[in-house]
Amino acid sequence: MKVLVFGKDGQLGKAFQQVFSALTFPHPIQVEFLGRSECDLCNPEAIATTLNAFQPNLIINASAYTAVDKAETEMDLAYAINARAPEIMAAYAAEHGPTFLHYSTDYVFDGEKYGFYLEDDVRSPLGVYGKSKAAGEEGIARIFANSQFGQYAILRTSWVYGDGGNFIRTILRLAKEREELKVIADQYGVPTSAQWLARTSLKLAINEDGGLRAFPSGIYHAVPAGETTWHGLAALAISTAIEAGVALKTEPKLIKPIPATEYPLPAPRPTNSRMSTDKLQSALGSSGSYNDTQQRPGFPQWEGMVQDYVHKLASSGVI
Repeated sequence: MKVLVFGKDGQLGKAFQQVFSALTFPHPIQVEFLGRSECDLCNPEAIATTLNAFQPNLIINASAYTAVDKAETEMDLAYAINARAPEIMAAYAAEHGPTFLHYSTDYVFDGEKYGFYLEDDVRSPLGVYGKSKAAGEEGIARIFANSQFGQYAILRTSWVYGDGGNFIRTILRLAKEREELKVIADQYGVPTSAQWLARTSLKLAINEDGGLRAFPSGIYHAVPAGETTWHGLAALAISTAIEAGVALKTEPKLIKPIPATEYPLPAPRPTNSRMSTDKLQSALGSSGSYNDTQQRPGFPQWEGMVQDYVHKLASSGVI
């Protein structure tokens, strides 16, 4: 089987490289990872040429324009990468039959719903970033609606962290510089490990023999269990770093909770980013666990994965 992964230099793309290198299958899998230098996603012809040349059985689009605030002034670039590029990938999959995995975001919602969002809730993005991701979702669904070939999954996730710049690393850097921090405490969501997201994605798409796995095409919410705020995430990251022996100037009790109105940004954020994962858990019910010896029912809680992540940052000297 041949797998093509776009976005190798992002947090999710790097996670896929690590996950694929650690997994073993009875049958060989050829995986090609592409970054901007190998394929410019702003160039439709380059995307089509790449797909036609490689002829993948599985396309994983881990690329995205994620500069939420810059998107307000870089609209064309955001739409080129988040909407038009995945549509081209979807068109190839719908015509030639491979499985297509694409990643979207909680920002397609306005955050006004009480409780957890479902996959079929109405999209109502607040900013350009969310609108461009919503357009990508709509384009993929529209293309596959007119095809009898291929299958696709749009995996919506939130608050991703991994190998690269993210909220956790920023907070720990600031905690080494400042005695007091102010962090938003009225926006709710779920921190998502890029490693966990990559492994979960492959469990949906690939069976234990290394072949494609059939699943119902559509949107799936992919986040760990639980919920928190940016303030709660900051407090856990800092307390974990202190336990790991990292010298910080601040501590959890010195993190001041503030409303989002006290920290204005160019692009608005959803207040509620909580998403139900029942649909994805159901689809994974019969999937194999690959080399995972700690398979447990349900998705793991976010706290444990954040703690593991911070411990790894501490042991590697990143913080």
